[in-house]
Parts: sequence; structure tokens; C-alpha cells
Amino acid sequence: MSAPILAYEDLGLVQGHGWLFRNLDIYIGPRDRLALIGRNGAGKTTLLKLLAGRIDSDAGRRTIVPGSRVILLEQEPDMAGCATLRDYALSGADAPAVHDVEAIADQIGIDLDRDAATASGGERRRAAIARALAMDPDVLLLDEPTNHLDIAAIDWLEQWLNRFTGAFVAISHDRTFLTRLTKQTLWLDRGGIRRAEIGFGGFEAWTERVHDEEQRNAERLDAKLKIEEHWMLRGVTARRRRNQGRLTKLVEMRATRKAMLGPQGTARLTIGTDDVRTKTVIDAEHVTKRYGDRAVIQDFSFRVTRGDRIGLVGANGAGKSTLLKLLTGEVAPDEGRVKLAKTLDAVIIDQQRSLMAPDKRVRDVLADGGDWIEVQGVRKHIHGYLKEFLFDPSMTEARVATLSGGERSRLLLAREFARRSNLLVLDEPTNDLDLETLDLLQEVIADYDGTVLIVSHDRDFLDRTVTVTLGLDGSGHVDIVAGGYEDWERQRAPKREAKKTAARPAAEAPKSARKLSYKDQRDLDLLPKEIEKLEAQIARDEVLLADPDLYVRDPKRFDTLMQAIAKARAAKDAAELRWLELAEMAEGMG
Repeated sequence: MSAPILAYEDLGLVQGHGWLFRNLDIYIGPRDRLALIGRNGAGKTTLLKLLAGRIDSDAGRRTIVPGSRVILLEQEPDMAGCATLRDYALSGADAPAVHDVEAIADQIGIDLDRDAATASGGERRRAAIARALAMDPDVLLLDEPTNHLDIAAIDWLEQWLNRFTGAFVAISHDRTFLTRLTKQTLWLDRGGIRRAEIGFGGFEAWTERVHDEEQRNAERLDAKLKIEEHWMLRGVTARRRRNQGRLTKLVEMRATRKAMLGPQGTARLTIGTDDVRTKTVIDAEHVTKRYGDRAVIQDFSFRVTRGDRIGLVGANGAGKSTLLKLLTGEVAPDEGRVKLAKTLDAVIIDQQRSLMAPDKRVRDVLADGGDWIEVQGVRKHIHGYLKEFLFDPSMTEARVATLSGGERSRLLLAREFARRSNLLVLDEPTNDLDLETLDLLQEVIADYDGTVLIVSHDRDFLDRTVTVTLGLDGSGHVDIVAGGYEDWERQRAPKREAKKTAARPAAEAPKSARKLSYKDQRDLDLLPKEIEKLEAQIARDEVLLADPDLYVRDPKRFDTLMQAIAKARAAKDAAELRWLELAEMAEGMG
């Protein structure tokens, strides 16, 4: 195993009247791809700042390989005093080179001359990414890097990180992002930290094993009760069973909705029975909306029925917000009509989180200062309702200003879900939420008795939540797919390939008569299988290494597995690099 490039020994930090965490030992290897997981308020962002050297600890020793550059991508970049996004990207004594920033900004799609004060969250995030990546980091610390990014930008960032030769630690609510990229996991839990040599894809199975181990090792009754209280609050096992039940129900709902949709690419319900009509809450017919000469939405027809969970996806500027406003009656179409049910009563939760004053207490936000709250017509005590949204009941007197970004989002959800409604509109609801709150949000949406419209770039969240996806590509056309994001991707893949084929010249001459050597061609053909074998070997060894008893029971076996995994990863990286080089050579030869 390689020596760490960055480490913190015996780390401790006091927050308020006690330790936020204590006796943490953290090490980051030169090529580590770490997911940092923990509940909102556990101190994940604070831990990244400590690793970056932005703040000092109250205990512990930070060590770093001399000359190594550690770069922190913050959740909310401070652009005070910067007139434009360019000023921000090039600010400070350690500013990156202009051409490096401009090259990345061009690839990720951001105009650096935008006014910083009026730039959107997505534009500010892109500028911050351009600055961080252009600084040639050895260790990259990413705090919710996908927040406010559209799917195209997330795909670009994933590709960049796959090529990145340094180490990174990522905090993210985006399960797909973490699953695709990470190879190790740091779990910040109850003031302590655990590390597993498995990526985020194995995190849930690992936490269940940790729970089982804690159960076996808890000898005293009071310790057992504390563990049970913690895991009951997390609801791991019970929530897993509920998740499985909800996914089964979601598959059934998608199948029903698919039967109601016409041929692929058409947007009308083929069933015109009175029963369907009485269940209709939004009926759009041949809707077109233009801004200037551009048709943002073109000839769109769709019927939203009671109980639908509709996901809206597409790149920034593709027309998602316009379509949402059309469906909710906020704007009128230029052509066609949108008819809303007379009984429609909507709750809109937007991504600005602008509904709570920072000086208010949690009690004020939820119950106007009282002890009781009306939840969908049912009277509940504020303490019990807070627990449903994973809050400690003692937080009733806490001020909004003292809450983390995720806790504020959770509080807003608790408040809005209490209101009577039959239409729920969620605009980027997953921003700032931790993974447990995402599970909770999925649960609440599944149990919601009305209709849900969701705008989100969180691919996993959409796959777990929606029955129909409305996909926008910026041309004005809207794809209508029974299913989630992955279903939309599968449907449009052949269309994208057809466009590429059509764009090629009919009689394209070969660029060169040259061809790969026998050895190069053989490597190009065989390396994919070799990479698959190495991936399978790594996965098998990581499962064995995740055994929490292994180090104590057989430290030699533990070291052997660590070395085998490191060797296999190095071989896999080399094989992938060789294959990419050969693929580029082959493509260049036509």
C-alpha cells in the first residue's frame, strides 16, 4: 500500500459545548477515490476544511507530502468582491493560469464574463469547478460538486475525474456519481470515522454488517439500547424493506402508465375512458411556447393523472422550467391549451430554500411557536413530527441560522409536507440533502396521496421515484417515457447514434491507409476482458476486506488483501490507459 499523501492523526474538533469529533485517524493515498458519507450535521464539510488546512483542529496532527497541492471545491464559493466569474476564477495569490481556466470553462460550458452577482447557482458552480480543476491538484476535496449542475455537466465532470491521476474525497447526495467514481468509503458516524476499501456501491451492505457487529458486541443493556436507538433513527433495516416494497410498487405503476401511453414518441393517452378523464389533473394539448424565434416547447400533448410521479430532465436551458410553469398554469402557452383540474391545490418547494428567516427557531418555522402542528389534517406534537424527519426533538429551539444546509432543506420539507395539497412540485429537491434524508424523501413521495412533479438532475433519485419521465433535449421536442432517467437514456440512445451517422459525409475517405500493428490490435481486442477480470478480482477482495473482524482475526490476511487490491488497481489503471491510447490510434487511422 502506498504511503499517504495527506493524513490527520488523532483529529479532534470542539463545536459548541462538546466535541464534534475526536480521535479520528484519516489517511488519503495518492490515487484514492473516497466517498465521505455521513448525516447532515455530522461535520462532513467541516472535515473537508480541516483536511484542506482552512481551519485548525483542537487536537491532532496534519501531515502532507511536501509540495503537494490540496484544493477544496466548496459548496458555496465566496465571490464577494468579484465583479465577474472570471475575476473569481483567477483571484488569489495561488490563482491558476488563465489559459487553463479558460480551457476548462469552455469544456464545461460557462461564460466567465458573467456578472458574479447575478449568476445562477449552476453558473457559479461551473466557475468554481473551472478554478479548482485548473489549479493542478494532487488532492481534490469536493463538497457536493454536482449541486446545480445539469446532467451534461455532471457527465463531463465524471469523465474528468476518471482521468484524474491524483486523489479525491467527495461529499455528494448523487448516488450515481459516487457509485461510478469511488473505490473507498469514509463513514463519519457519531463522532467517529470508519474506512472501507469498497466504493459507494457497497456502502449500504457494509453499514448493515457494521450494525450486526455492534449488536453482537454490545454486552451491556444500556449500550445495546443506545445502539438500537441510533439504528432505529436511521431505520436501516426497516427502511431497506420499505425501499424494496416501494420499488416493487413503482415498477407496477410504470407498467400501468406504459400501457396508457401511445406509441413511443407520442404524447397522448390512447385510453379515452371516462375513468381516465375523471382522474386527469393536468391536460396539455398541442402546447407550444416560444421565446423570440425559438420554440422552447413544440406541439406537446400529455395528460397527467392523479397519483402520477412525473420527472422533468434535460440540460440547463433545455426548457424544464418553462414546461413546469406551463403544466402548473404559471405561464400560458402561445399555442394549444393546458387545462388544470378545478380542485388542484399545489405545494411548490423550490431550490432557493427562501421561505425561512435565519433568526427564526425550528418551532417557529413548523408550528408558529407552538407545540402542535397540523399534518395533512392530523394534529401531531412537534417533537414527534421532528423525529419523522430525522431531527433530534431537542432542536425545537435551534435557530435556522445555526442549521446546516441539509438540515434547512429537511426542515423546509417537513413544513411543506405538512400542508394539505394534492399536487406537489419539487424543483431540485435533492440539493444539500444527505443520503438518509433522500431515502426519507423517497418514502414520503411514495406515500403521498396526490400527484408529484419533480425537476431534478439526480439520476438515481429519479430512477427510484418517478413513473413517467419528460425528457427535453433543447429542440422543443419532449420525450415521454414510462420509467425513470435510465429508461429515457435507453430510449434516446439509438436516436443520438442515428444523428451521428446522418452527420457523417456519405463517402468519407479513409484518413490513412495505416493500420495497427499485430500486437497493438491484439491488445485492443483483449484488454477489455482483462480489465473486466481485474475489476472482478478487486470486487471479490473488497468484499473480503469489508469484514469488520478480519484485521483483528487475521492481520496478515488483511495486509495481503490490501496489497492485492492495490496491485490489481494499478494493473487496471495501466490497462485502461493502454486501451484508451490504442482506441485513439485506431480512430485516428479511420
